[in-house]
Amino acid sequence: MTNVAILGSTGSIGISTLEVIAASAGRLRAVALSAHTSTGLLQEQALAARPRRIIVTNPEAAARHDWSSLPEVIEVLVGPEAVSRMVTDDEVDLVVSAIVGSAGLQGTWAALEAGKTVALANKESLVMGGPLVTELARQNGARLLPVDSEHSAVFQALQAGHRDEVKRVVLTASGGPFRTFSSQQMAEVAVADALDHPTWDMGPKITVDSATMMNKALELIEARWLFDLEPEQLSVMIHPQSIVHSMVEFVDGSVIAQLSPPDMKLPIQYALCWPERCEGVAEKFDWSQARHLDFEPPDFERFGALALGLEVARRGGTAGAVLNAANEAAVAAFLAEELRFHEIVPACRAVLEQHHFDPNPTLDQLIELDRWARREVSRWVCA
Repeated sequence: MTNVAILGSTGSIGISTLEVIAASAGRLRAVALSAHTSTGLLQEQALAARPRRIIVTNPEAAARHDWSSLPEVIEVLVGPEAVSRMVTDDEVDLVVSAIVGSAGLQGTWAALEAGKTVALANKESLVMGGPLVTELARQNGARLLPVDSEHSAVFQALQAGHRDEVKRVVLTASGGPFRTFSSQQMAEVAVADALDHPTWDMGPKITVDSATMMNKALELIEARWLFDLEPEQLSVMIHPQSIVHSMVEFVDGSVIAQLSPPDMKLPIQYALCWPERCEGVAEKFDWSQARHLDFEPPDFERFGALALGLEVARRGGTAGAVLNAANEAAVAAFLAEELRFHEIVPACRAVLEQHHFDPNPTLDQLIELDRWARREVSRWVCA
């Protein structure tokens, strides 16, 4: 039995992870769950999964909730500092890092320091920390396993050859709801439009990132560090059906792809059960139905986030932390209707160009730059 701690259990990845665990016939067990403010759902999950402890990282939310119906054997911890205690517990074998945004870096870092296996759904950990995070894993004998569907697909496809035989990695992108929009049409996009994704059911922030294609920009940066690739080995193709989740091209011309219906339970289960495969609850193909697959190159002019992602993947250093923080702040401003949709990426570029670049930052520097970039976006919005 693998004992699993889920950081961000009330988000879409966390909910799907608990479904995978419930269907594992005892192979997997949830021993710890965390949430920020969704205390009602966290309690429901705790009553169903019976973990040893749960964490509410927001003290105010924890104080407002009545925990009296929880059995005494389930310990309730409060505050962000409790995350480190949870992931370093000797009982925990694997940590699912599924907290959205830069807030997820703390839990990922603590788990890697403790030598744990981390199933990484929080791409921001590598976007911000890059080589610091991968070096931490190496030093402590920890392992990073991808949960994002694209990176899981790359991870699976890489099994077909040796690493020095890889020519390029091609991340696929649905193109979001505005794949065919002109620049003029995108200038008129409302919040409700951006939240209407054609394929995936995700939270607001990730859904907006898909619409701007910033999610793919961040995934390019993540892939750069996760798979130790050169920036020139990274590319993107638009694939509206979201069936081919990514591809690896080898030096002999062979292209290996991973295909499945768009269901996050499959990459989650692959990470939790790796290196084995087992029966699961993810949606399966209906091979009695005809289907077609389309691919097209992205338009870097309409979707400027992709150019930003490749630029940051090349530069490394402090650029990832600044881009990620600026984007989080800009998306929040858009959702609050303080910023127009077509202004999100220019705001990120402006902040990135203003920062003092350091090729070899410390973790403390990255955290401080995260705060700085958010303040700069606020000034950009007010201006």
